[in-house]
Order: sequence, then structure tokens, then C-alpha cells
Amino acid sequence: MEKTFNITYQFNAGISAEQLSAVFDASGIRRPTDDLQRLQRMIDHADILLTAWEQEKLIGVARAITDYSYCCYLSDLAVDQDHQKKGIGKELVRLLQQEIGDEVTLVLLASPIAMEYYPNIGFEKINNGFKILRKR
Repeated sequence: MEKTFNITYQFNAGISAEQLSAVFDASGIRRPTDDLQRLQRMIDHADILLTAWEQEKLIGVARAITDYSYCCYLSDLAVDQDHQKKGIGKELVRLLQQEIGDEVTLVLLASPIAMEYYPNIGFEKINNGFKILRKR
């Protein structure tokens, strides 16, 4: 557990689907926040779940899937809008990189509104990706 100002960061802390839903809603990120069973599966099957807390309130989350050897997909990076621009997202990414190590490439898909954010915290834009969208 690490601390920045009054923010505490935890690795693989037990959180509920309700808490994840609340931080997603408060961050503005688009996720199926009304589908708590799906959110619980997202928690259960993540390889890495980093959380940021202000006292007892979850204010940020980084959720990733990795092989710990070659690649890591940062599926969610969300920080409550009341706490954005304080370095919390950057710190969550730093802690994630610390966890996965120097041999692992960190990749993500950014929402259009976050395209300017990620280069500011060390990500390089790539143009060689493909996707098959989910049906729901």
C-alpha cells in the first residue's frame, strides 16, 4: 500500500461491484454500470486491480489483464471527476508499470475524450490496431 497526500493506493484490494459502478459513474467513463453481475465478473477476472482511496471512498481504479511476461492490457483507468488532475491516474499507471516490470508492454484503447490525456502520462500513440466490437 502506498500513499500520496491523503490518497491511499492498494493492489488487488477487495472491492464490490457497487463500488466499481460508483467510481465509473463518478469518472465519466462509459461502462455497463447498471449490470452489477457483469461488473463483478470484470473484478473477478482481472489480473491486476489497483485502487485509489480517499479515506474509505474508492476514487480511482486501474484494471488490467496481463501475462506478466510480454503484454498487459489496461482495460479501465477511471478517476472520480472531483479528483481528476491531481496525478491519481498517472500514479495508478506508474504502480501498474512497477507491478508488470520492464519486459511487459502496456497497451490500452482510449476513449475519444481521453486521447489527449494518455500522451501526458507516458503513452505513445499507435495506429496499428484492430478490434471486433462486443455485441452488448
